[in-house]
Amino acid sequence: MKYSEAAPGRVFVLRLENGEVLHETIEDFARRLGVRSACLFAVGGADEGSRLVVGPEDPAARPVPPLHHLLRGVHEAAGVGTLFPDGDGNPLLHMHLACGRGEKTVTGCGREGLRVWEVLEVVMVELTGDRSVRRHDPATGFKLLDPA
Repeated sequence: MKYSEAAPGRVFVLRLENGEVLHETIEDFARRLGVRSACLFAVGGADEGSRLVVGPEDPAARPVPPLHHLLRGVHEAAGVGTLFPDGDGNPLLHMHLACGRGEKTVTGCGREGLRVWEVLEVVMVELTGDRSVRRHDPATGFKLLDPA
């Protein structure tokens, strides 16, 4: 295990609106307001056609090929995530969401394009005093968190 210590900074309450793409909107917001790292909580709607990564297609393959799921129909969504910069200082959101419709729920990473249906409420808690970075891992193909 690797770790670092951080302290809470600013707290932002955001309302993402119909058609906005989750990771694009959050990363742009962080860039504009100078948020380097944060933890996030989200609740609201995911639109039809949103894409989630729902696991590795083949867990033994390297780099790891993602398994995608396309949402059919509007879904309720709840998620938690983190935001840390890549090696170039660009904020990268890593958020997993549970998306449900009727009696079925699918859980996955929203990085591939979760589009908001009507509203997605997000609380972002800035983390200060931490220098963690997401670094590309050639073996897996992931951008892994490197706590500093």
